[in-house]
Amino acid sequence: MKRGRKVVAGILLTLFFSLYTADKLIAQDKNNERPPFKERLFWGGSFSLQLGTLTDIEIAPVVGVWLLPRLAIAGGPNYRFYKFLGEQTDIYGIQSYLQVVLLRDIDKLIPIGSHTSIVLQVDNELLSLESSFWKGSSYIPGESKRFLVNTPLIGGGLSQQIGRRASINFIVLWALSDSGYALYSNPEIRISFIF
Repeated sequence: MKRGRKVVAGILLTLFFSLYTADKLIAQDKNNERPPFKERLFWGGSFSLQLGTLTDIEIAPVVGVWLLPRLAIAGGPNYRFYKFLGEQTDIYGIQSYLQVVLLRDIDKLIPIGSHTSIVLQVDNELLSLESSFWKGSSYIPGESKRFLVNTPLIGGGLSQQIGRRASINFIVLWALSDSGYALYSNPEIRISFIF
């Protein structure tokens, strides 16, 4: 129970810091007019592929909106095909994240010719796992066939513009709780595209 309180406290502290930072950064953008809602919407996602003894294929599309010039929220479904030593399962669920742009253009700080942004990101994933696969010998027939695992993640990374509205994000995340099912490597490295 103490671990759960620490996780919740960590998430709340991170969200407070993110919103505080975003508020300060927005003050710098007051001269910018706010674009219409349609132009603030974005979509994208990520795809991962690992083949071998462990096969892990993930598709995670997202739809989001820029609430403020440097603050975005997004969410969407998540599906993974997971196979290990001849046994396989499907993992599905939902994910959401909050992203704060801490530094919009690193070239203004360090003139290296790259217009990359530094971002802070807080994720939350709620996944449905198959009981017979993940619980192994402790699974009791007749139990619910699936169970839910909620995992908050926090981290940051780089966002590189590749077009007027498109970017590629390199994010490093750490899981704030351990479900005991080895769903995440710490750190979790993700590459996603946004359009």
